[in-house]
Amino acid sequence: MALPLFLDDFGLNRIAKFLVYGMLGIAIALSWGYAGILNLGQGLFFGMGAYMLAMSLKLASPTSLAQGSDKPIPDFMLWNAEPGAPTELCCITKVSFLWLPFQSQTFGIVMGIALPLVVAYLLGNLLFRKRIAGVFISIVTLALVLLVRLLVVNMQSLTNGFNGLTDLGWLTVGGYEFDAYSSTTYYLVAAICCIALVGSRLLTETRAGLILQAIRDDQNRARYLGFDVPVYQVFFFCVSAGIAAIAGMLFVVVTEFASPTFLDLSFSITMVVWAALGGRSSLLGACIGAILINVIEAGVSETDALVEAWKAIIGLIFILVVLFLPRGLAGLGKDIADRLTRRDNKNGAANVNAGQEPTLIRRNA
Repeated sequence: MALPLFLDDFGLNRIAKFLVYGMLGIAIALSWGYAGILNLGQGLFFGMGAYMLAMSLKLASPTSLAQGSDKPIPDFMLWNAEPGAPTELCCITKVSFLWLPFQSQTFGIVMGIALPLVVAYLLGNLLFRKRIAGVFISIVTLALVLLVRLLVVNMQSLTNGFNGLTDLGWLTVGGYEFDAYSSTTYYLVAAICCIALVGSRLLTETRAGLILQAIRDDQNRARYLGFDVPVYQVFFFCVSAGIAAIAGMLFVVVTEFASPTFLDLSFSITMVVWAALGGRSSLLGACIGAILINVIEAGVSETDALVEAWKAIIGLIFILVVLFLPRGLAGLGKDIADRLTRRDNKNGAANVNAGQEPTLIRRNA
């Protein structure tokens, strides 16, 4: 929260983007580390949240308001319109009417959360009610995110295809505009990241969170004890999806674009790498791991001598962490803290014994 005192607007914008990635680390840790669900399609929920808000912000941009119509029209729809088509959002293309409700930014924000939650709920019920587990969940989520990406790319007249949604307006809440490079936007992202972190932590310490960890360790035992396993799995799967969706919306606010690259398989797998580096069993560790790896990536990729090798360097870091720090940075930190605690306890016990020895000698005398 103190960074705006030391960084310029560009630096704040970059750190805000890293904090969004930190939220994705929290979502992966909650799903993978606590629920035991390795979701390789987390980019699906991130991308849905991003596109829902981006559609509203696209209609709020100056270019959409200057296309010769009383109501805003995305510029790419004019490029994809058939000759003689009316310059109206309702019917300039065959599917342009789907954009009509997004003239309200409130609708875009609500849909940015509601749509990913609905999809996560339906997908979770389908998977967990059928007792699909392990690598099969990863395969299904992986296939789903690739399918949605294909649809987004092919629906050029609705989503602008490969180009994504660019030249967006600013998010406006209560008459206040959130400039991507302002300290206010940074505080918005930082506050939501902290809320997601603390809220997830408190949630895992509830009775439901403890039951979820028991399900992760042994589903059959939890089922024999009378717990409705799919209910807990679906609930936490939806919470993870909701965090990813909010992160997607914040990413759009910070970067001012939405792209089908959000739905790339490589992006979803990268999230898993972030969580593994920080420690998948630690919400804070996964958050820090996501931020740290992106800070390193940004620094290395901008170095002339390493610009061609930065991906290999990031891959090497991941390999070393997996080989020598299987519990990630959070596990390393816990081990160091435990050693220091044991050392302090030994020193304290030694001091107590040293202080009691003269008394015992006097009593014996």
